[in-house]
Amino acid sequence: MSANNMSGPQRVNKIIRYKPPSTEANPTLEDPTPDYMNLLGMIFSMCGLMLKLKWCAWIAVYCSFISFANSRSSEDTKQMMSSFMLPISAVVMSYLQNPQPMSPPW
Repeated sequence: MSANNMSGPQRVNKIIRYKPPSTEANPTLEDPTPDYMNLLGMIFSMCGLMLKLKWCAWIAVYCSFISFANSRSSEDTKQMMSSFMLPISAVVMSYLQNPQPMSPPW
């Protein structure tokens, strides 16, 4: 009886290792959220830089964080750093030009 408990009821020859489905075979599995947030972050940071709107710069930082959180680890590091630096520079420049507290957009 104890020899039967040691081996267990598993069938080792029936074990199949899980492989996640590839996005090349089915492109609908790819999540476009990081790309959209990256684009929105660039648009808002340009509005923050050009129009000197602090709330646009802060929304760009928020979009950049969402883009980073949803991105895969295989993405380009230089592009991720540049997508962070643009909104941060927009916030810094908007506060350097006008150090007053941010006024609401409405």
